[in-house]
Amino acid sequence: MFSQDIAIDLGTANTLVHVRNRGLVLDEPSVVAISKSSNRKVVAVGHEAKEMLGKTPGTIEAIRPMREGVIADFAVTEAMLKYFIRKAHKRNHLIRSRLVISIPAGITDVETKAVREAAMGAGVREVLLIEQPMAAAVGAGLPVL
Repeated sequence: MFSQDIAIDLGTANTLVHVRNRGLVLDEPSVVAISKSSNRKVVAVGHEAKEMLGKTPGTIEAIRPMREGVIADFAVTEAMLKYFIRKAHKRNHLIRSRLVISIPAGITDVETKAVREAAMGAGVREVLLIEQPMAAAVGAGLPVL
């Protein structure tokens, strides 16, 4: 089984995905279109789902599963992460990534656990959570350690 290092900025409006040695590979809206039926099947994610906001038929709902930087809908966020990770892998399902994901500073332990569990549920091998101010400092090349 192959491995790849991925960093995700899981935002309320957009999600960014950076893959080691490839750079930024994905910048898509944090929007998911789901079926309103009992199984809540994912119909579209990202740009395609954003185009559906306010225009969906009665059987489909386009939602933003993140609110103020934290998970508002766990199952939908997990499905969105899974989609973005698979898209970053170019659909190679043999890869199980190590994932760094940024979280807002000051979120609760329950919210932090939800992010970790959503990432693990998306099929990654290992998850490291880093607060957004630290991620920004590292990204800017500041000496943080």
